[in-house]
Amino acid sequence: MNESSHHVVVVGAGFGGLEFTRALAGAPVRITMIDKRNHHLFQPLLYQVATTALATSEVAWPIRHLLRKRKDVTTLLATVSGVDRVGKRVLFDDGGAVAYDTLLLATGARHAYFGHDEWEPFAPGLKTLEDATTIRRRILLAFEQAERETDPAKRQALLTLAIVGGGPTGVELAGTIVELAHDMLRGEFRNIDTRQTRVVLIEAGDRILPNFAQELSGYASKALERLGVTVELGRPVTCCDAEGVVFGDTHLPARTILWAAGVAASPAAEWLGVAADRAGRVLVEPDLTVPGSPEIFVVGDAAHVLRPDGRMVPGVAPAAKQQGRHVAATIKARLAGDMTPRPFRYKHDGDLATIGKRAAAIDFGWIKLTGRLAWWLWGLAHIYFLIGFRNRLAVSLSWLWIYATGQRSARLITQGDDDRN
Repeated sequence: MNESSHHVVVVGAGFGGLEFTRALAGAPVRITMIDKRNHHLFQPLLYQVATTALATSEVAWPIRHLLRKRKDVTTLLATVSGVDRVGKRVLFDDGGAVAYDTLLLATGARHAYFGHDEWEPFAPGLKTLEDATTIRRRILLAFEQAERETDPAKRQALLTLAIVGGGPTGVELAGTIVELAHDMLRGEFRNIDTRQTRVVLIEAGDRILPNFAQELSGYASKALERLGVTVELGRPVTCCDAEGVVFGDTHLPARTILWAAGVAASPAAEWLGVAADRAGRVLVEPDLTVPGSPEIFVVGDAAHVLRPDGRMVPGVAPAAKQQGRHVAATIKARLAGDMTPRPFRYKHDGDLATIGKRAAAIDFGWIKLTGRLAWWLWGLAHIYFLIGFRNRLAVSLSWLWIYATGQRSARLITQGDDDRN
């Protein structure tokens, strides 16, 4: 390799892409970071933007600002449309392209509706800032429209929110939305009692938080029910439309439906023309390279990576960051002349989910925690991984204010995304 001219292209400034870029500091390479948005998003707290607890600026930061001290990194705002593996070029939707010597695809995931993409307008998912502000708008508008509605059945439909999917995102959304309705909005309306709001969490499996230990799933269900959430298990959703949601043989009139049930990988496999799993994740080699193209790596939600026991590496931020560091170490070794394949080994740090503002479930494997102690540990862990002192301080103060007063400040209805409600 010509060390002075080796060009590394990174597509995606999420956890995997940023961690890779950070870990490659000091290597004799030029780096080009490409993303279709100008910000890095801290997705684990995105649901708090959707539910009025945090502002968008508290969970997202400009990519250029984060990389401003890295003179070896050039940042491009562009939308990738394909990869020319033969010519070693990343292709853009506007006809542009950039050449690479090594390519890292860290392009994340998108919503998956199990073959029913027609549900998306009625049941938005939560992956981007735009998704979060759309959901926030729909939730708040539902209360505003219920205040004016005189038909009791229509009013109740407006005060019913259905969440599809009982994983961490669904559980966290359910807990914080019911607290918003039952506690924080109480007394602010004259024609409705927001305590009559019904939040229904629908999970097709036999328990929520299926990746957690059985006892933690049970704890989470009971904690949600104590808050006022209705948990429905064992009946998959078969229809979402403007009138509500159907699961099993039950039709639930609900004017607000949120999707937290499934994801599909970005189009990385399509760009590369390689094999993928059912969710579209690239079937990478053990060292995270693309079969037949050792100069291309795929990490994070876009990659299908197996553990030694045959289970898939989960699509969580710590896994993406570990993969980013692994690829950076591999490239450094290659630049030093060591071309030996380096299989990736994932270290699972645990599973965390919060349930409202006073409870959480944490599964570290060797220890399992619930209740307020788990909630504080959950909060400390998320604050620790935020970028920059200012953001850690801002989020900490927002949470302390909510915890002490029950009031949320990010309750502005903005962004006229649709008038479906």
